[in-house]
Amino acid sequence: MYIPKAFEETRIPVLHELIRSQPFSSLITLGGAGLVASHIPLVLEDRPGSLGLLKGHLSRANPQWRDFSPDVPALAIFAGPQHYITPSWYAEKQSSGKVVPTWNYVAVHAYGHLRLVEDTGWLLDHLRTLTGIHESPFAEPWKITDAPADYIQSMSKGIVGIELSIERLEGKWKLSQNRNEIDRRGVIEGLDQVGTEASEAMKSLVEDTM
Repeated sequence: MYIPKAFEETRIPVLHELIRSQPFSSLITLGGAGLVASHIPLVLEDRPGSLGLLKGHLSRANPQWRDFSPDVPALAIFAGPQHYITPSWYAEKQSSGKVVPTWNYVAVHAYGHLRLVEDTGWLLDHLRTLTGIHESPFAEPWKITDAPADYIQSMSKGIVGIELSIERLEGKWKLSQNRNEIDRRGVIEGLDQVGTEASEAMKSLVEDTM
């Protein structure tokens, strides 16, 4: 990923937090058919002395798990808040007119070699963890044990587990840091006036850079 120095984020806890808050990833691998991408939730597991381990699963009907090069690192992309930035928000527009539109966004790229897991116990543990995380906001969280055991066993036969041991992490926080303070305040005010959930999320991130 191209990362100008002003937008580079290297703090591992910050990168991990983005992965956990935005776990729906684009998993990209290279195989005989070329590049393949799947969009799947991944669970980040802390591992002492490493950048972490990502766990997920693919449908057996998905050819990606059968056709990837194990010697070539896979890439998992996690996207955070993003928003269009109009040059009309910059004070510089009035003084020189030398401004252009851009797009602010946050992204993390995790690279590592992919490993397949077909062990039933691993798969069930993974599914319990995955559903436990995403059911936690609900008043009555659904649990795997809410479904018949034989049904869950049958469904689990239709998936393949994957592990990606993170070997390299890249973070890009493109939040108008390359603009002067007056222009950045204009961005904050403009995003505030838009008033959408996406603009509010981006506004908060730009404010954090001030």
